[in-house]
Amino acid sequence: MRENNPSTSLQPELTVIRVGRHSLSFSIANEQDEEHPLIFEPYPVKKGISMAANLREAFKSDSPLLQSKQRALVMTDAPTLMVPRDLYHQEEAETLYFHAFTKQEGMAVLPNQINELNAVALFMVNRDLCNVLSDHYSQLHYCSVMVPVWKYLYQRSFVGKRNKLYGYFHDGCLDVCSFKQNRFLFCNSFDITPSATGSANAHDALFFLLSVWKQLALKVDYDELHLVGDIPERDWLINELRQYLQRAYVINPASDFNRDPITRMEGLSFDLVTLWARNKRTN
Repeated sequence: MRENNPSTSLQPELTVIRVGRHSLSFSIANEQDEEHPLIFEPYPVKKGISMAANLREAFKSDSPLLQSKQRALVMTDAPTLMVPRDLYHQEEAETLYFHAFTKQEGMAVLPNQINELNAVALFMVNRDLCNVLSDHYSQLHYCSVMVPVWKYLYQRSFVGKRNKLYGYFHDGCLDVCSFKQNRFLFCNSFDITPSATGSANAHDALFFLLSVWKQLALKVDYDELHLVGDIPERDWLINELRQYLQRAYVINPASDFNRDPITRMEGLSFDLVTLWARNKRTN
């Protein structure tokens, strides 16, 4: 297993595997088609078996995304512990992580260096999952699904003079972050309690967002809140937020990325959009 640097150029021969809490998908660049620059394939996860077992089954398919590839970037949704870069010591990573989160057997703790924010993100991956991947790829890199999102939102925070709070909805949780200069001002993740319909609970999201806003002493008549992702009860949530904050917005990926065709792809999470679309800009 290797630490990943998500700023590394995403070459056509690289497969990106996204492992969510209850989802699995594969994507590769498709440079020959400007209108469809990405080949994206979600995999129907079977309940009752582990994600490693699901991945093993996926490799038995005849999908071209899983054939004759040597390199893979594995994006995983897992609890993340942020450590200031000048306080990070590799030999202490596992102790620190499992002090913050309940220790689970069969899990490995990996780091992602986020140089722009002078931080190291620690996250865990299932060892069985890693073994399955090692059987199919000679080069593997791992990163938290949040790394490309944090990097993008950090750059976005420089637009205008107002302080900004961001909320990203994905995989049944809400990740909230804010930045000051070249560091995190706030970074935390909240589980969104399922409602009776099984969808994420917008009432919990409202409570978490307003609580963080108050904790950071942001100005209700000046500073900004930006939401993105699979927002539950979007219209209701935005209307409720605007009763307390003057500037609450929903990020439109198509506008942010100059109507890149990637932003129109159905089922593509915002973290994958930021990973692939930003890579196109830097290449």
